[in-house]
Amino acid sequence: MPKPTPNGNRPLKKIAEVALCGTTDVWSLDEVHFQQHGSRCRMWIPPECKDPVVLHHPTRKSVGYFGAVRLADGKFVFQRELSAFNADTFWTFMKKLRRISSHSGRRVLVLADNARYHHAVLHADWRSDCAERFSLLYLPPYSPELNPIERVWKLTRRLATHNRYFAHVEEVAHAVESLFEKWGAANTTLSKLCAII
Repeated sequence: MPKPTPNGNRPLKKIAEVALCGTTDVWSLDEVHFQQHGSRCRMWIPPECKDPVVLHHPTRKSVGYFGAVRLADGKFVFQRELSAFNADTFWTFMKKLRRISSHSGRRVLVLADNARYHHAVLHADWRSDCAERFSLLYLPPYSPELNPIERVWKLTRRLATHNRYFAHVEEVAHAVESLFEKWGAANTTLSKLCAII
């Protein structure tokens, strides 16, 4: 169970104030791994099937993604991460997100958790240079419930990996990315899902 946030609902109030002013786009950002062995959940099965079998690949392989969703309209941006989540790969994704999000002409505020590489010295100068038009707002520690993109990861698992067998890790990537590509433009699925304001 996540620890309660020390500031109560203060981060949500700040986000609501920024979003309602109409001059700022709020994005939610996070990283995720989808395992090759998939995920299992309860499901309906025909009554004649007494012992359903879900195949499970005995591996720890996974595919990782950076992702960000714009809260106002559900636009989703992602990048597959082939190596590891670190300051360098995070910076690469941030530059991509800045390039894509700047088309609106509005100021961009990105909600992020407190992973160490989100604060890395490697990109501190870049973050400082961009701060007027593109800045990060760090959520309190141990508070994933405040980050709307966590709901996107949960929905992705339900739609793309639950109760499925993947013989190869590339099949996981294909299943997940085909869903992500549907959300590349503004969409009501994610805008309703991430509506915290």
